[in-house]
Amino acid sequence: MTDTSEPSFVEVADRVWVAHHDWMHVNITLVGGADGLVMVDTHGSAHAARQVADAVRRLGAGPVTALVNTHDHWDHWFGNDVMVTALGDVPIHATDFALEQMARTGDRPDAEQFTGNARAEEILDTPLRPATHGFSSAVALDLGDRAVELIHPGRGHTAGDLVVRVPDADVIVAGDLVEESDKPFIGDDSFPLEWPLTLDLVLGLTTDATVVVPGHGRLVDKDFVHEQRTELGIIAETVRDLASRGVPVGRALDEGEWPWDRSLLASAVRLGYEHLPRSQKRLPLI
Repeated sequence: MTDTSEPSFVEVADRVWVAHHDWMHVNITLVGGADGLVMVDTHGSAHAARQVADAVRRLGAGPVTALVNTHDHWDHWFGNDVMVTALGDVPIHATDFALEQMARTGDRPDAEQFTGNARAEEILDTPLRPATHGFSSAVALDLGDRAVELIHPGRGHTAGDLVVRVPDADVIVAGDLVEESDKPFIGDDSFPLEWPLTLDLVLGLTTDATVVVPGHGRLVDKDFVHEQRTELGIIAETVRDLASRGVPVGRALDEGEWPWDRSLLASAVRLGYEHLPRSQKRLPLI
């Protein structure tokens, strides 16, 4: 059943607001400045995005002057078209890789991707609008009296993740590099061996007081990100150890000691083995 709640934006730091949505525990962030608002992520359907647009109007903090998509997964950018239609024709920023992936998707969702999804009809009824402005490593958006930094810290959840840093407010919007409502999702397009190092860069941008907005779930802090980095690091090192001892990929899940439930790690193990250089693999044990 469609979620009919209307989440409101809550100020979590100076002119930084977050709206947490029950559907998939998605977070939408607004960063305000003298020249307007930057919206980070736009949710996963036209219906959900209209709720977000209504919440922006209720907040009354100014016009949206730019959109940012933290990566190319549908639940973070399928609301782009509604936002542009409802709030104005503004640039949409993403990493170069994410922009290319969105462009390949086109202007309509792929029905096969949502087979079995309880809200498939709602999602498939959503017109799509890919990001319009890409960048490779970092870019700053000028909001008049403050800068908003977009940083590609490396590959992890996808090849095109970005984090949004608001230096003067000490806020990091981490996208799905960090998740609170569940363990970070390691999918077929993830890079489990690189993810820990990517989070090291993110941690280098934080202080003990930093407010971290995850892609899904409640706000977290530096300690939470460090703990999640440690778990991902254990997964990566376990894959390396098993492969170096010649344990076949088909037996790795059963033979490894993992920090998460094994049901969450099938893609992590398979991809980890695939991404390892040949020098770190031994011939499989008989």
